[in-house]
Amino acid sequence: MTRDKGSRDNRWYLSIMAPNTKGNKFAWLDPTSIYINGEAFNDLLDDLVVDLDGLTIDVVAGLDAMGFVLGSALATRLKVGFLPVRKAGKLCVDTDKVEFNNYSGRTQDMELRKPAFAPGTKVLVVDQWVETGGTMDGAIRLIERQGGKVVGLAAVAIEENAATDAYRKKYRCVSGVVQGSQWQKECNAQQLSSFKTYKPEILNPKLLTLNTKSCSGRPELLTLKKT
Repeated sequence: MTRDKGSRDNRWYLSIMAPNTKGNKFAWLDPTSIYINGEAFNDLLDDLVVDLDGLTIDVVAGLDAMGFVLGSALATRLKVGFLPVRKAGKLCVDTDKVEFNNYSGRTQDMELRKPAFAPGTKVLVVDQWVETGGTMDGAIRLIERQGGKVVGLAAVAIEENAATDAYRKKYRCVSGVVQGSQWQKECNAQQLSSFKTYKPEILNPKLLTLNTKSCSGRPELLTLKKT
């Protein structure tokens, strides 16, 4: 069966992201449902690769930890290398280190191996989700300190605020969530309407089918009985 992916500003894979069930100490959602579902993950990667078309990239830098998942997969698609940007204290080689404020406002350190690349290397920086932009800022500073040239940023979603607006003006910023879409508005508000119909069964593609005649215009997820 051919699946309807939805329009570019309303991709089906966004509707399978899971809501936070553990309170304010955690991120407000969990996008890893997209990675678990193979079709969803590949559709997301397809979109990011298309949106990056024409951009020269020498290496993909992924942010610890979930940026490793999306970043390494994207690097494979782009046929370039992958560079992990680590939380402090994880690397056994010489490193550069910077302090940054994460999405919760907590101050942390991140490190990059030294040297990581030749000066002038064009780097795409990838994280799973860009909320405040603080973590991304730390990574950009580390890369530029070694003479790298950040040419783009990629994520499942990039929320809109003063920091990310500045990134959009300076770099090619691509994400599964398209700017100006209803999904973007809901991500900015940190509350997705799809949470109302979210079911954990969507993590197993064998239990799913898509009903593309949803009244909302988004695919609805229906469970299939095992035979």
